[in-house]
Amino acid sequence: MNAVFPPLTELFPNSDYGFHLTLRRTEPREFFRPYDASGEMLRERAGWLAAEPARYAMVTAEGVPLVAEFAGMAAEWGLIDASATAGGDDCATLLELGRKLEPDLAFLSADESGAFRLRGGAVVFPTGWALEEKVGHTLDFIHGVVPGLNPALGSPIQQFLTKLRPGTAFLRHNWGLATTDECNLHPARRIAPPTTPVQLEKLWLRVEHQALIALPKTRGIAFGIRIASHRLDRVAESSARAGLKRALMTMPSEVAVYKQLEAVRLIVISLL
Repeated sequence: MNAVFPPLTELFPNSDYGFHLTLRRTEPREFFRPYDASGEMLRERAGWLAAEPARYAMVTAEGVPLVAEFAGMAAEWGLIDASATAGGDDCATLLELGRKLEPDLAFLSADESGAFRLRGGAVVFPTGWALEEKVGHTLDFIHGVVPGLNPALGSPIQQFLTKLRPGTAFLRHNWGLATTDECNLHPARRIAPPTTPVQLEKLWLRVEHQALIALPKTRGIAFGIRIASHRLDRVAESSARAGLKRALMTMPSEVAVYKQLEAVRLIVISLL
């Protein structure tokens, strides 16, 4: 089994919906190495970064050493050319990471109070959020828009990040439904959420495969996000159907509203 892309049955066990800090270990290089043999994903990433670099890549002063340290690690893994990140140009280094690595990247570090803040990143394939609106804010602020997440996981996440040690990538997964299998769902693109009439072959299960990696020198965190889309009619024919159906049935209404599923949820359940 691939630790980075586990089977959907693992993501959808036959249990009620809930927020869980369930983590799996893998090697950091395994998460960031290329999986798309066609190279199309990297070409798309390079295109968005060339067209609107300020929208998809930015870093604060506190994030600069985090970016530099991670770039050095990526060079050691053989994933980027070390010479391409030399010279001290922070934006150039971040853009190089965004072009050469398939996952999105965000960088976190603790402030003077111990709260982790988003210090920047190269986020080309966001799921309905804008990097420019989140940079500099704490995780509690960023997660505050997700109903029930901070009460359920705010403290465990903070404790986990504080104790995270280098050498291992810790994986978790998040999901939603989308009307397209396009990777870039930045809100500025105004891609419509699911609505009626519902056709399973025109909806996609969008999964975020996430990795958390400690940076040993700066004591920051690199947060990687890979997107995978699965056409919903095919999911309905798979062994993950029952788990997804139960998750949708037991999802709190306010969470369904946040995920923009409330208009179609009951119909999708009836079709699964």
